[in-house]
Amino acid sequence: MARVVEVDDAADPRLADFRDLARADRRPDRPGGRGLVLAEGTVVVRRLLASPYPPRALLGVARRVDDLAPELTGVDVPAYVTDADTMAHVVGFHLNRGVLASADRAPAPGLPALLAGARRVALLEGVNDHENLGALFRNAAALGVDAVIVGPGCADPLYRRSVRVSMGHVLRVPFATAGLDEAVAGLRDAGFVLAALTPGGDPGALAALADRERVALLLGAEGPGLSAEALERADVRVRIPMAGGVDSLNVATAGAVAFHAVAGVPR
Repeated sequence: MARVVEVDDAADPRLADFRDLARADRRPDRPGGRGLVLAEGTVVVRRLLASPYPPRALLGVARRVDDLAPELTGVDVPAYVTDADTMAHVVGFHLNRGVLASADRAPAPGLPALLAGARRVALLEGVNDHENLGALFRNAAALGVDAVIVGPGCADPLYRRSVRVSMGHVLRVPFATAGLDEAVAGLRDAGFVLAALTPGGDPGALAALADRERVALLLGAEGPGLSAEALERADVRVRIPMAGGVDSLNVATAGAVAFHAVAGVPR
């Protein structure tokens, strides 16, 4: 059972995992810093506690910590309970969701292990907006994508904003980071068809991918899209059919449409 500890001092050193989250140079969830995973709000904290990421501590107001009592039954971590003002002083801003949890990062699988049982994979290139990245992971979880390869130029999926926007699904969708050449070679070795989403693609080719056994969808950054190198490595270039005068969608929205189109028979 989590150990409930009441605190009333924002300077308490035991709250270090949650301190100064508004300061980019001190953020504990930076890969170059302490590299922690931070979950915000009861829904996301629940998903963190059910994930492979080892929890370290919680900080929240009494009502939110009480809401998590069933999930905390078998968790041996401190749950620091304080008031909203003290929590705001610790975090650096007022946290509407009332609870945070910290965890250590889990080891990422290698590409062969990541792809071993997957049928639908997203390969991301240059997706450097944390909110778009989080939304892509949420869409992947909802629409049958088994794994995500976080390619070159992408933001950190475990940054707090990405975790929050994904509603914690970044903690349950398996992912690995890889360079473009490594990712393409791994996907080809595993028998995937590589389909690049691009405004110049074939609007009739996307739906046909639903019949293929293994499909990897390549998605690029909003604006520049996929690099020339990524497009050259694709087996097929596809686009989402759209009404006249519109040639593109937000990358997370485009991902959702494409994930649904290639999902095939529900499993």
